[in-house]
Amino acid sequence: MRTTSADKTATVHPAQTPGRNGGTTLDSAWLKQIAVNKSATERRATALTARSGVKQQWQAAWLLKAISCLDLTTLAGDDTPGKIHRLCAKARRPVDSELLDAMGVADLGITVGAVCVYPTMVSHAVEALEGSGIAVASVAAAFPAGLSPLKSRLEEIRYAIQEGATEIDIVISRQHVLTGNWQALYDEVATFREACGDASMKCILATGELPTLRDIQKASLAAMMAGTDFVKTSTGKEAENATLPASLTIVRAIRDYRDRTGNAVGFKPAGGIRTAKEALAWLTLMKEELGRDWLEPELFRIGASSLLIDIERQLECYVTGRYSAEYRHAIS
Repeated sequence: MRTTSADKTATVHPAQTPGRNGGTTLDSAWLKQIAVNKSATERRATALTARSGVKQQWQAAWLLKAISCLDLTTLAGDDTPGKIHRLCAKARRPVDSELLDAMGVADLGITVGAVCVYPTMVSHAVEALEGSGIAVASVAAAFPAGLSPLKSRLEEIRYAIQEGATEIDIVISRQHVLTGNWQALYDEVATFREACGDASMKCILATGELPTLRDIQKASLAAMMAGTDFVKTSTGKEAENATLPASLTIVRAIRDYRDRTGNAVGFKPAGGIRTAKEALAWLTLMKEELGRDWLEPELFRIGASSLLIDIERQLECYVTGRYSAEYRHAIS
């Protein structure tokens, strides 16, 4: 388990040990009872960012923690093997060594949590990350719309795993949520879970395309019952991606699921998270709603591409007292 100067001593309670979520049968009665107070959820989400927050060396420690939980991502039409190799080089050394030396944390061996790419780019990421211990994640199941035939979606999952991916980010068919067909959603996610085999599975809900917070909580619970290891907010391709109210709704579903089943499920916000300040807000959400155990990459990831640059700029300001221009930092 990776640690930083934010906390080198925390442990995970035995009942919440990260690992495979075994899932449960679909509990339709539980889903029918779900109710979410939108106004209260939005007030709570606003309160998370309204406080002064951590400063100075404590903020630096939290930002290092954010890096260790980062899924460094490229999901673009112009992805090439060379671009993947550059991304993986940044994943291996996300912060300039001089900054780490100045902060006295060079010995922590900080890397990102994973690199996330398309299935055809997985083999290049695996090659570039060999020996680093950094996971390779792949989107699959007709990302981002999820509207291809089931057979082809399953073949895509298996292809990504054959190429070397150890984490699979699948996307659900939103129609199941929009029509309230929770059995169909459960069956679909369970089928994807089986196809993933030993690979960790993250279930993307595309919350910006779901009409209510109640739907988001129901979809989260149905996916967890079907065995997903992580719930992920967005593909990054929707008009609205990760938001704090939607994230708070998912996180509380994760807490309820843990309390009922004893299974610890991870959470991954993704899409539109570009600044260090935003990353701190999601770390605060995890700490206050789920506790210290959910500040480790085994249970928390942030999916982003440009976020790392701003975090590195903030760390340089902490060390030198000056903000650097973005172009001075390696492209991630």
